[in-house]
Amino acid sequence: MNENQIAIYLLIFFVGNGLGALGFWVYYRFALGGIKQLSSSIISRAEQESSELKRVVEITLKQKQVEQQRELEQLWQGERKKVQREEERLKAREDKLESRMNLVEKKLSDIEKREAVLIGRKAQVDDEKKSVAEVHAQLISQLEKSSGLSSTEAKDMLLNRLTNDVKTDAANLIRRTKKEAEEEADKIAAGIIATAINRLAVACASENTVCTVAIPNEEMKGRIIGREGRNIRALERETGINFIIDDTPNAVVLSGFDPVRKHIAKMALTELIQDGRIHPTRIEEVVEKSSNNIHKLIKQYGEDAALRAGAMNLHPEIITLLGKLKFRYSYGQNVLEHSLEVSHLMGLMAAELGLDIRAAKRIGLLHDMGKAVTHEIEGSHAVIGHDLALKYGESKDIANGIGCHHHEMPPLTIEADLCSAADAISASRVGARIEAVEEYIKRLKKLEDIALEYPGIEKAYAMQAGREIRIVVLPDEIDDAGVVNLARDLTKRIENELSYPGKIKVTVIREKRVVEYAV
Repeated sequence: MNENQIAIYLLIFFVGNGLGALGFWVYYRFALGGIKQLSSSIISRAEQESSELKRVVEITLKQKQVEQQRELEQLWQGERKKVQREEERLKAREDKLESRMNLVEKKLSDIEKREAVLIGRKAQVDDEKKSVAEVHAQLISQLEKSSGLSSTEAKDMLLNRLTNDVKTDAANLIRRTKKEAEEEADKIAAGIIATAINRLAVACASENTVCTVAIPNEEMKGRIIGREGRNIRALERETGINFIIDDTPNAVVLSGFDPVRKHIAKMALTELIQDGRIHPTRIEEVVEKSSNNIHKLIKQYGEDAALRAGAMNLHPEIITLLGKLKFRYSYGQNVLEHSLEVSHLMGLMAAELGLDIRAAKRIGLLHDMGKAVTHEIEGSHAVIGHDLALKYGESKDIANGIGCHHHEMPPLTIEADLCSAADAISASRVGARIEAVEEYIKRLKKLEDIALEYPGIEKAYAMQAGREIRIVVLPDEIDDAGVVNLARDLTKRIENELSYPGKIKVTVIREKRVVEYAV
């Protein structure tokens, strides 16, 4: 390459570089102006956004401050209310304590006053005791001087007077016994006349209190009476029934107001007659056995009645009460049969009216169960039955039906109201009832209860339609002298508390029995 080419190349290089630099300079100037404008616009926009963001942030901060201030105010108010309530509670407690303190102080002052009064009264009583003792001694001395007798002589005189009173009572007792014997003779004569008249009369309530036991021969009467009457006395003592052995051929009459006792006596006497061994020990065994059999029979009667009436789930005590009704009579009508009749009547009426048949029959069956315990509990048998039904788990409607059948309480259901109608239908039919014996039984039971209130009495039985009461005492608690005093006290109490026609004979029996076994 020559020098001219090199110069041309250099010229071209420098010219090209100059043009490039000039172009770059021109581009830079134009571009720099756009960039400045762009940057200034970006800066202005950023400043606007920053100012806007700043404003939003300030507003948000202000809102947060307001909310925080509000929350702080609410919290402060809540705490203030708590403090106020606590202050009020403390103030109330302080007032209460202050009132209690005042009350305690008042009571202490009252106690101090009473204590002072009691101390004064005690001193006064001590002085009075001393004065009374002195006055008593003075009176005794004055009496001894005025009467001219010492205290020992006065006691002897009093004993002599009491002895004379006892002798007078004994004389009156003899006279009374003689008069009773005369009256008994008149009564036997009247009984013979009444027997003749009764052959022309219809059955009456006496059939409920008297029954007859057949015996194989007349010799058996003597064995029943026993040597010196020990067997018949043992029978009457154990059963509480009066055994009447008279001229009636091949028969022994049992008389008593309690039908259960009468049935026990009948069963025991029948078994003794069949067995042939009749003596006091055997009598006790047979009576106890008959009593157990009667209790089983009572349960059987109750279960049978419940089955016939369709009454399910009855309490065992109610079953027992129903069984006892088999031996009870109301106006000559058997109470258990009357209850079953009322149950069936109520079931028929309930079916016609579209009512609850089972509830109606249950009310009818149980409506008279209070009669089984009327001699043990005071009150009407309807109210007693109502209370017993509630006691043994019956519903209020059933109990109300039992209690309202004599209108002693208002009925709650129509089934309950039917009970009084069915009871009246059963009682008013021809031949259903004859004569009332409820008051008669209550009077006899009252007579026995009065005797049983005295200590040392083992058994008490009313006999002879309430004209006689026999009492068996415990020999270890009452001696022979106590028997006499018991008879006198009981006689006076009967005279004061009971109203009765004629006289009541009180017989007290004391028997000492010792049993030993040789091994």
